[in-house]
Amino acid sequence: MSNKQPRPVPAERIPLKARKVSFAWEDTPLHWVPGDPFTTHTINVLHLLLPAGERWFVHVYRQALPLIRDDRLREDVIGFIGQEAMHSQAHDEVLPHLREQGLDPTPYTAQVDWFFEKLLGDRTLPPGRARRWWLLERIALIAAIEHYTAFLGDWVLNAAELDRRGADPTMLDLLRWHGAEEVEHRSVAFDLFVHVDGGYRRRVRTWALAFGALMFLWQRGVRFFMEHDPTPAAGKASFRAFYRSGRRGTLPATGALLKSIPRYLSRTYHPSQEGSTAQAVAYLASSPAALAAEKAERDA
Repeated sequence: MSNKQPRPVPAERIPLKARKVSFAWEDTPLHWVPGDPFTTHTINVLHLLLPAGERWFVHVYRQALPLIRDDRLREDVIGFIGQEAMHSQAHDEVLPHLREQGLDPTPYTAQVDWFFEKLLGDRTLPPGRARRWWLLERIALIAAIEHYTAFLGDWVLNAAELDRRGADPTMLDLLRWHGAEEVEHRSVAFDLFVHVDGGYRRRVRTWALAFGALMFLWQRGVRFFMEHDPTPAAGKASFRAFYRSGRRGTLPATGALLKSIPRYLSRTYHPSQEGSTAQAVAYLASSPAALAAEKAERDA
């Protein structure tokens, strides 16, 4: 058996807090990346996946709290719960705006709700080993999913091509506020998994399920948006379009996404090795939404 262990970077850990942000969407156009429906809708899938997914994170982690025997980790998990609950709310508030622009996401979000609430939801299991096994499986799944939310968070913080192409500033602030917090708390899910289990076989198995499910749900979401876009010239979703957008810098590069797989599966992997907490904190110190939330908290 290998003696290799995850190698955290202590300097990357900071206390976590939820920022009660709000966004006004009335001036955001349907294609908020001008002239690029495909990039717009590929990123828009976040608004469909994340509300249900992050509510599920919160639900599972509240069940996990009694298993935590480390005070610092408990503090991190509580901070994570607060941030994820706010993420879910912020993305959920985009959906009425999409409906007003002629894109009703309800048929797709109903499938996502079923996935998280039924397929990955609580099960009627006897107390003891079976119930604990299902909780550990879901904790490991969240760790794998968080690897990709942190990957996306780091990407959007550095996606200068979106700025160059005139992407809507309000949408960019939502994505970068969220991305910065994902980078901030990128180690929490993995640390919790290691704390309660940490088994390598479980990590690999749940990564495969998480990666496959995310790819399946995401491509369905992009196709749904492109097929229901009321603009005649919207076009169709395709892997080639994703690859080309990655080459241009308006979406994550396919190569970077693939290279993230062996990093997560390395026995010495730790999320603190990736991304930059300093960059995330710097963005949050300048984010219009985060600054407004801070001011509202001070004035309350």
